[in-house]
Amino acid sequence: MSDSNTTDITNPSTFILQGIPGLEVAHVWISIPFCTMYIIAILGNFIILFIVKTEQSLHGPMYYFLCMLAVTDLVLSTATVPKMLSIFWFNSREIDFSACLTQMYFIHCFSAMESGILVALALDRYVAICHPLRHSTILTNSVVAKIGLAVVLRCAISALPYPFLVRRWPYCRTNIIPHSFCEHIAVVNLACADIRLSSYYGLFVLFSVIGLDALFITVSYIQILRAIFSLPTKDDRLKTFGTCGSHLCCILSFYLPEFFSSLTHRFGHKVSLHVLVLIANVYLLVPPMLHPIVYGVRTKQIRGRLLKLFIHKGT
Repeated sequence: MSDSNTTDITNPSTFILQGIPGLEVAHVWISIPFCTMYIIAILGNFIILFIVKTEQSLHGPMYYFLCMLAVTDLVLSTATVPKMLSIFWFNSREIDFSACLTQMYFIHCFSAMESGILVALALDRYVAICHPLRHSTILTNSVVAKIGLAVVLRCAISALPYPFLVRRWPYCRTNIIPHSFCEHIAVVNLACADIRLSSYYGLFVLFSVIGLDALFITVSYIQILRAIFSLPTKDDRLKTFGTCGSHLCCILSFYLPEFFSSLTHRFGHKVSLHVLVLIANVYLLVPPMLHPIVYGVRTKQIRGRLLKLFIHKGT
């Protein structure tokens, strides 16, 4: 590594992404499951988009939200994984300062967007299970469009301060980021200035956006579970609970690593750095891979359309 990486770098033109600190010798092996998950995420989400677009009967609120989730997953994973794999495979660690800020914005914007869409899906499930007769009148196309617009605007605005805060700090220690992507707190920790404003804003977004979303989903699923346990037959309860259980697994796979990663980066000084980075990578890779499987394959209408597609091709 050149000496320029540890001398005065008030305004660095590039950053150096370290990958997974402490596990550099295992980068090639780590890249195998990461690349596999990325391929599954890309194929799965494109299949969801194709099936919903071509199947007229799937043009409804839940499937519109699923399409929004698929697009979000595609953008979120593609914003990080190709550069990550280039580090693992080709040792291509340099990233332009502006590209780093752009990646940071996309990560935080689309992470928050994913959270908002999970709230919208929880709302759809709540209305479908607790108020089934009013579902079509409550979640009209107009309401779905307004929810989608609100989610996009909220996330675009809440993520905007991140790159501006990063740009304002002087970097005079090093330009080596101990991470595999431009994670906000990992970058600002390199600044030779009081970065409490950046840290406080990150916590504010974590609890006021992601935290409130998680609370809303929790309340929705409490009401859903109450409705499930009031169903008359055991078969109905098990069938409905099975669908909701798989959705809850997706939700937990998104929120638990998000909170753990954000909080331990600030307060978990005893947690190994490679553990923090691995969890952050899992948080960006596992949900985009799981969502097409759980929301797509386990949804009867999409599963049926997918089977017809393969049967038709096989004949």
